[in-house]
Amino acid sequence: METIAAQNADVVSSIGAQLQQLASQEQITILYACESGSRAWGFPSPDSDYDVRFIYLRPLEWYLSIEDRPDTIDLPIDSLLDINGWDLRKALKLFKGSNSAIYEWIQSPIVYRADGNLPHKLLELAQQYYAPRAGIHHYLNMATNCYRESLQTDTVKLKKYFYALRPILAAKSIVTYQTFPPMVFNDLLSLISDRPDILAEIDRLLTIKSTANEATTIAPIPLFNDFIRTEIEHCEAAVKLIPKHETDGAAIDRLFRKLVLTQA
Repeated sequence: METIAAQNADVVSSIGAQLQQLASQEQITILYACESGSRAWGFPSPDSDYDVRFIYLRPLEWYLSIEDRPDTIDLPIDSLLDINGWDLRKALKLFKGSNSAIYEWIQSPIVYRADGNLPHKLLELAQQYYAPRAGIHHYLNMATNCYRESLQTDTVKLKKYFYALRPILAAKSIVTYQTFPPMVFNDLLSLISDRPDILAEIDRLLTIKSTANEATTIAPIPLFNDFIRTEIEHCEAAVKLIPKHETDGAAIDRLFRKLVLTQA
């Protein structure tokens, strides 16, 4: 029987081949490609798909047109691969606006392709551009929606607890440190080092999830529901005290021009 490691190696090879083919067909440079979902967060199931996200660059002439042009590329989604990317201009605009997805991408522990040093350059600019207030609202919305829509039933999909715990801990991290939160779930757990009961239950569920499929359900866990609800209330109160973040785009524009001009 093929091992999980061998299966993963085959998938990673397929991802690399598809990115290479895409770059050739679209005449783009893929500056960065990474894993963005549960495999990067640190709690995949054996049948979790691969959420591949990438940032790409067109030739200079593409950016010198008065026409509005597509700024995303999406490959057909199947049961294993979900691959899509953003044009560099779109990615940098969203970075300036504190889009949480791109701040996660540049921290991803699973990198499929890197041309140049884009994630490191963006990490250097992150403190200048990241808006804690916007980040808290993003993760609060994720946690609140999951809590209300998925955790109030007689049976709960196991993965939904992680889809609520990770964002509420991310929001808690921003409240605590006033900067963008770690992407990896385990890196957020130090925030609740004073809650061994929560940590023990998380560890138990991680063990189950590592061998269970995506559809696995469990009985509701009152300990988690109470914790998530309390933290949502705490973050909702805290975010009101955080001022809005204002900055200009000069540094982002310089990075954009530098990268685009390399295509001249």
